[in-house]
Amino acid sequence: MKKYVRGLAIVSALTLAVAACGSKPTEDSAGGGNDANKDFKACMVSDSGGFDDKSFNQTSYKGLEDAVKSLGVTEAKAESKSDNDYPTNMQAMVTQKCNIIVGVGFKLNDSTFEAAKANTSVKFALVDPGDLATLPKADNVKPLAFNTAQSSFLAGYLAAGMSQTGKVGTFGGIKIPTVTIFMDGYAEGVRYYNQAKGKNVTVLGWDDAKQTGLFAGDFEDKAKGQNTAQNLITQGADIIFPVAGPAGLGGLQAAKASNGKVNAIWVDTDGCESAAEYCSVLLSSVFKGMDVSVQDAIKAAVDDKFDTTPYVGTLENNGTGLSPYHEFDSKIPAELKSEIDQLKKDLISGKVPVASKAQPKAS
Repeated sequence: MKKYVRGLAIVSALTLAVAACGSKPTEDSAGGGNDANKDFKACMVSDSGGFDDKSFNQTSYKGLEDAVKSLGVTEAKAESKSDNDYPTNMQAMVTQKCNIIVGVGFKLNDSTFEAAKANTSVKFALVDPGDLATLPKADNVKPLAFNTAQSSFLAGYLAAGMSQTGKVGTFGGIKIPTVTIFMDGYAEGVRYYNQAKGKNVTVLGWDDAKQTGLFAGDFEDKAKGQNTAQNLITQGADIIFPVAGPAGLGGLQAAKASNGKVNAIWVDTDGCESAAEYCSVLLSSVFKGMDVSVQDAIKAAVDDKFDTTPYVGTLENNGTGLSPYHEFDSKIPAELKSEIDQLKKDLISGKVPVASKAQPKAS
């Protein structure tokens, strides 16, 4: 994910009310750019976090917005309120005669591939599908995956280096590979810091060897996220890493309520831009270039260059990484910054290996 403007721009235009069970109406809007593309319709279905989650869905939707602005295509979207909405919302986009439909998230895997099989003339992209090796194959579906174990490794090293209590924490929304990959990398980064520095910083909330840990239970409930984060804080964690979408915002609220005792690292996008009200507690964020990869997939479809080779965002191709330190830039020691810069190079070269089995690999 590249940095993007605070608050998503509202694209004014003609709207079509297409009712999808349990979801907001879909909307059509025509963008600027090349008028030759005005008949091309690019569409998106969110997961249950919704398009205003300040994280995963919002960043993916920005890719659709950017495509509308730069390519002059028309957009339509369906926002899911629950997991039950995915098939209905996907069908709503098919009914709107979309040329490409982007499903946002691992939980849309089944409905995306079912729709793709039934509608072979429509192109599909799937953000964060999980394990590429076990993903179904389809001639009209392009997976957009991200190796956030690498970037979360950097986040773990940063957290360990900044902790004053010697305890850092993480929690997920629900236990799925696209969540636990962050937690894996975070734990590995802390462990690498301990080995390099002879320290004993403890990770609360996730055991990457046993693949067990702490989860809020969903991605929507901020109160659950806040309570889960407070659990970690009560145990002594002074830096938390919530991987829980909107529920994770509750974790940031818990950190902010600590009055400077607890800080956090955000996920999916630069939290100082998407959730600026919490920037004062954010050391950094682990970003994913979902907006860029979504826009690229749409452009490829417009240009008749669409292919189904999986895209994998890595540290090397800047598909994932650490966002700027923002308000903590002067507070993070120069030595620690330099170590993180070198660690990034070592992760890219393979000198420092990442063990997480959740890492996506292009086939």
